[in-house]
Amino acid sequence: MSLLELLRDAKLSRLLRVRWAGQLIDGLFQSALASFVLFSPERQASAFNAAVAFAVVLLPYSVVGPFVGTILDRFSRQRAIFLANVIRAATLCMIALLIFNGRTGVEITIFVLIAFGVNRLILAGLSAGIPLMTTPQSLIAANALAVTGGSVWVVLGGGLGLGIRQLINGTESANHADALLVLVGAIGYLVTALLTALLKRDEIGPLAHEIAEGGFKQGLQEMRDGFNFLKEHADAARGIAATAIHRGGLTALTLTALLLERNTFHNPANSEAGLAGLSFALSVAAVGFVIGAAIAPYGVRRVGRHRWMRLSISAASVSVLLLGIARTPTLLIATAFFTALCGQSLKVTNDALVQSKIEDLYRGRVFAVYDVLVNGAIVTGALIAAWVLPTSGDSWQMPALIAVAWFLVATVLLRPQKFFFKDVV
Repeated sequence: MSLLELLRDAKLSRLLRVRWAGQLIDGLFQSALASFVLFSPERQASAFNAAVAFAVVLLPYSVVGPFVGTILDRFSRQRAIFLANVIRAATLCMIALLIFNGRTGVEITIFVLIAFGVNRLILAGLSAGIPLMTTPQSLIAANALAVTGGSVWVVLGGGLGLGIRQLINGTESANHADALLVLVGAIGYLVTALLTALLKRDEIGPLAHEIAEGGFKQGLQEMRDGFNFLKEHADAARGIAATAIHRGGLTALTLTALLLERNTFHNPANSEAGLAGLSFALSVAAVGFVIGAAIAPYGVRRVGRHRWMRLSISAASVSVLLLGIARTPTLLIATAFFTALCGQSLKVTNDALVQSKIEDLYRGRVFAVYDVLVNGAIVTGALIAAWVLPTSGDSWQMPALIAVAWFLVATVLLRPQKFFFKDVV
């Protein structure tokens, strides 16, 4: 089934609009946080501060990860996603109130952690539900559409946030403008909750005969179950590891781009120009995401899933060297485009590979493991970037390290002798 046919599929489109509406608001919310934390004129952006921001955003993903599978394999995923969106809306109302009153301490950090923590459950639940909304033959295309479309909507949400902020910037202080933007996000999450309510209770699983028994105390045990399941499917485990390492490198590149746009390509005092430059780079990366996902099904049909994943990460290791040559706006944009293209092609192919091997009974647990590993790699990438990058972001060492890491993934972790299985397309 083609991407266009999938878009016209009434069943899958109801899941996609929930995911994409939520991710549009994710982008808007993240742009407000970036403006408040990293692009405020009174705050200097450094690699350390940016890494801490990434850690704060991703910490709840790893904390709730062991229990996400427990929830998704025991309770209606539709009900869990509906409630999570309502909680997000309430949390953003509190964040908006704190920002409006200039409260920037521990209180706001706690609510940000809650907001991103419940978001992990939403995305994992929607990913686990995709196989129930389409055919096995369409899994790669459906994942490409869901994940890549979501990435595009996040970028569009960020652009929408910047546009709204520009409209209200002249009439409000910076904090008040950011607070109003977060309040718009709260309303958006309520709309997403209403869209979730239009799904049937058990439509995205778990199916009645597959609901696991037990309580939340088994969360860590079920993480072990997820790891044990992956031990029996080594190619899926290696694919997850490759995806995680790529995402860690992509995070380091994002921090590099942030610092270059904030402190090198533009006057540090002109934070709005830096934010606009970063937004443009991320928009170009989103185009790369779309193209990478679109070509993945064709590449898989030509060479098979496993070989296509090796080719994707190999190409990414070469493309990142563009930024090692020189740190200029043009080479940054080119690097963003090609690394996003290769990385998204890798991810959507691996998602389909993992899903094709997992019964719905275990799907929530395995995707919880998947999420924890990817988020751990992202935090690691951010911390390494904080150690390597200067405040200017002008460093050839960071792109070189990423290129070496990705090349080793292609030649060692995904080598044909170990990463091979009869492909199911």
